[in-house]
Parts: sequence; structure tokens; C-alpha cells
Amino acid sequence: ETPLLRGDQEKRVQRAPVCCSARYGLAVLSSFGFFVVYSLRVNLSVAMVDMLNTTNSHTSSNHTGSVCPAHSNPPRPIRNHTASVYNWDSETQGWILGSFFYGYILTQIPGGYLAGRLGPKWLLGFGILGTVLFTLLTPVAADWGAGYLIAVRVIEGIGEGVTFPAMYTMWAAWAPPLERSRLLTISYIGAQLGTVIALPLSGEICFYLDWTYVFYLFGAVGLVWFVLWAALVFNSPNDHPRISEQERLYIISSLKNELSTSTDHIPWKSIVTSVPLWAIVVAHFSYNWTFYTLLTLLPTYMKDVLGFSIKQNGMLSALPYIGCAILAVLSGQLADYLREKRNCPTVRVRKAFSLVGMIGPAIFLVAAGYTGCNYILAVSFLTISSSLGGVSASGFNINHLDIAPSYAGILLGITNTFATIPGMVGPVIARSLTANNTMEEWQTVFYIAAAINLFGATFYAAFGQGSVQPWAVRTVFNHGD
Repeated sequence: ETPLLRGDQEKRVQRAPVCCSARYGLAVLSSFGFFVVYSLRVNLSVAMVDMLNTTNSHTSSNHTGSVCPAHSNPPRPIRNHTASVYNWDSETQGWILGSFFYGYILTQIPGGYLAGRLGPKWLLGFGILGTVLFTLLTPVAADWGAGYLIAVRVIEGIGEGVTFPAMYTMWAAWAPPLERSRLLTISYIGAQLGTVIALPLSGEICFYLDWTYVFYLFGAVGLVWFVLWAALVFNSPNDHPRISEQERLYIISSLKNELSTSTDHIPWKSIVTSVPLWAIVVAHFSYNWTFYTLLTLLPTYMKDVLGFSIKQNGMLSALPYIGCAILAVLSGQLADYLREKRNCPTVRVRKAFSLVGMIGPAIFLVAAGYTGCNYILAVSFLTISSSLGGVSASGFNINHLDIAPSYAGILLGITNTFATIPGMVGPVIARSLTANNTMEEWQTVFYIAAAINLFGATFYAAFGQGSVQPWAVRTVFNHGD
């Protein structure tokens, strides 16, 4: 096969239809998978409110005083629940809520390696299935004791840790380069939707049923996803029995020069010394510092500073994630349009979208600290901050596939390992800085997050790359395609 023939072939098959295609079917099913993953990740934080025995605690149901005047909420009738409650102190609660990340960080790099060796379909499928099964066991583990619940959450984290690296490995074989931004943003919008829907819905489930049903119902949804994934998804276009020949040729020919022929040899030295990879690491770490700070502490800020109980306003807590999901999908469409129609270099697109998706949130996060008691303006700025973060989904977030598609799962495992650290330490540091819950203390927290974001954006703009690195391609052609 000559380069000329290959170019002609790409032109001949480049218009493989989107409707009913296997690659967009994969995007939708993987989006459903990430919906499951994130709904299982965040539902415990809501259920925890009902799991605690408040009758013996010193916590008052009244507002305990905030910087700004409290905003009244309409009273809801008291409902009788039969589920167990527990006498866990705040330290135990912290360990239970944080234990997920200690499992999650362990399987990032192994997940990327195993996905390349064993195939991503079943690694991702069984990883999420394991999380689903242990979610269903959560009420039993809680009855046995806090230690058992912590162990269950660590195991859930281990199961979920393989999902992102495995999915990147899957997309390395399925996503044509000029459709990467579109396909991946559709895929990962499920993570935002899982957060948006699970937070308020978990509260309603706790209210109308009891907290155990949070785990049973979301677990059941996860089982449905696994059945669909097992039946409909395949590791590569060549393995798919129902893909059209036009689409198969389109995907295979578009990736012809990008994939290594061998997964047996992994150039570890070249990977860990790759400056473009470290640019993604720094950007991913920096972005997640702000993301996890908002994810975990926004309710606290609303309640203790703005005098606003976010627990009774599920839609308000979901606004940042709705905005983030919408801008992520729109930015994916725009990024691929610029690369395909405007011939804009990939590296320029990735850097521009990263700068907007990191500097924008930094500016509005700092601005939110200076809104005083104007809670509408504060919520608006925090929502804009999170929403603009969605633009980075078409920036550094999928750059792994640009620089080394054959090893994208391993690269994602490396960057996500570092990017999990802010989830473990960022909120702890932020909480220690806000002991008195003053406006000035929270301004400090926002400044730190913004400064880290700015540094990450600058570093990525300086050292990020958009083309396949020489060490990522061992030979030009894939034999047998």
C-alpha cells in the first residue's frame, strides 16, 4: 500500500455517516457508563446526611450563623424512615468520604497498561461492574461498621480507577483524529450528567424512601449499563460484527500512521521523559485543584458564608455542572471544526482551549470572593467559573490521543494519578485555611486555586504539543488491516 493510495482511500471513505454509526454508538454508551461512574461516586455525600444519628448530636437544625443573612427555605414535612443511622464522628465521616480516592489513585497507571494488554472493553466493563456490585453492598457494609464501609469505598475506587485509562485506549482505536474532540466530549459529558442528576436525585430518594435506596437504585442502573456494554461494544472496528465497511475503512485508514504495531514493547523511558506529557500532567493537576475545591466545598461556602443551604436546592448545586457539560460539548464541536474546516493546527487548538478553560475559571473564581453578600452574583460567578472549565475538555484533556494514541491509556493513567492528588489534599488544605469562615479566608482559598490554574495554563501553553511523538510510532503500518 502506497501513501498515495492511502490518501485516496481516506478521501474516498472520509464521509462515513454519523447517524447510527458504531463510533457514535460507542460515544453514547460510554457516556452512559461515565454517568453511572459519577453517580456512584457522589451519591454517598448526599446519603451521608441521612446516615448519621442526629438525635444524639449537638448539631442544631437551625442555621448556625453565617457571614451573610440566612436565606429561608420552605419547610418540608418530616418523614419516618426505617433505615439504620450511625454515630460516626466528623473524622470518621471524613475518612469514609475520602476513602474512594485512595483506591482510585492505585489503578490509574495499571489500568492504562492492562487496557493495552487485555483490551479495554472488559477491563472497563468489569471495573464499573465491580463498583456497581460493591455499591449494592454499601448498606450491609455500613451496618457492619465504618471500617467495612471504608474498605468497600476503597474497592469501589480501585474499580473506577481503570475506567478513564481504558476508555482512552478504546478511543485510540475508534476515534478518527478529526473527530476526537466531538467523540470524547460526548463520551465524557456523562460524568457531568452523573453529578448533575445524582446530587439532587439522591436527596429526593433519601426523602421519599430512605438512604439505602440511593445505592440500590443507582446500582440497578449500573447493572443495566453493563448488559448493554457487554452486548454492543467491541475493542476495535475490526472486531465489530455489525459495523459498516465504509465506517470501518474510514476509521482504520484515518489512524493508519498513528498507531504502533506492537503493544508488547512500551517505551517507558521515552514516556516518563516526554516534555509534552509533563505539560499535560501539570495542566491536569492544576485544573483538578480548582475542580475538586469547588466540588467538595461549594456547599460549605454557600451555607457558612452566603447563608444559603444548598442541600434543599438541588438545581442550584447542579448549575455549575450543567454549564460545564454544555460548554464541553460545544467546545468539542468547535475544536474539530477549526481543525477540519479551518486547517487550524492541533497544537494551537489544544493550547487555546486550555487557556480559556483554565484562565477563565481562575478569573471568575477570584471575582466570586469579592461579591460580598450578593449571593445571586456569587452563584453566577461560581457557575461561570465551572462552566468555562468545560472548554478545557477539548484542550489538554484529550491531548494524550494527539501525542501518543497507541499509549493513550497509559498516558492518561499517569496524568490522572497526579490529577487525583488535588482531590485528596486540596479540600483539606482549603478547609484548614477557612477555620473561621470569613470572606477573607475564602478569598485566600480562591486565590490559591486561581494561581495554580494560571501556572498550569502557562506551563501547558509553553510545552504542550499536538502531533504524534516519534517514540509513539514504531512502524508506519498496521499489519493485517
